[in-house]
Amino acid sequence: MCGRFALTSDPASLRQTFGYEEQPNFPPRYNIAPTQPIAIIIGRRDAEGRAQRHFQLVRWGFLPGFVRDTQNFPLLINARAETASEKPSFRNALRRRRCLIPADAYYEWLRFKVDGRTARRAFLFRRADQEPMGLAGLWEPYLSPDGSEIDTACILTTEANGATVAVHERMPVIIEQKDFGRWLDCDAVDVREAEKLMKPISEAALTFFEIGPAINTATATGPELQSPLKKA
Repeated sequence: MCGRFALTSDPASLRQTFGYEEQPNFPPRYNIAPTQPIAIIIGRRDAEGRAQRHFQLVRWGFLPGFVRDTQNFPLLINARAETASEKPSFRNALRRRRCLIPADAYYEWLRFKVDGRTARRAFLFRRADQEPMGLAGLWEPYLSPDGSEIDTACILTTEANGATVAVHERMPVIIEQKDFGRWLDCDAVDVREAEKLMKPISEAALTFFEIGPAINTATATGPELQSPLKKA
């Protein structure tokens, strides 16, 4: 599961990394939580058939088009890469609406038992080369029964690699920059080819460390959330 992440790169460097046409300006966000607006990068072809990338904001919490009762529908912040092509909620989006979700870090929790109770410790994960991550995502425009429309998205997850499994058995699918075009080009790259990219990133690609419990609060923010935990 991936339930929190951060996007702290300056807009200009992020635009250079992902190659989208828009020039949005946005502040650093250190604790992005479900239901909040998130940035995604999508691929489209222009009138001449040339591949282009675009930046847009969506709600983190995927809503398939067939949903009518959103109050009782579960919040889909993640989709399992292994089964997304089989699930009615995700299979059309995997075929036609793949996206990248830019992030500089994501957070995960190690859960364990203490005196019969479940305790947890928070960890920060980022690329070892300090570059932004392109998390594999799916997006869907949702038209509600009252006629209002909202764009929604979720993050694809896969089994953890040999290093990150020490904290959690799942991790987000992280697309390497050289594969951004393949992942986003839903016209030229079919589901079977896209699925080859939905795998754990190499152990050497990520670094992670324990952080303090302040990240547990969804409204907490600020760079201090990312400070390594000082051991007593």
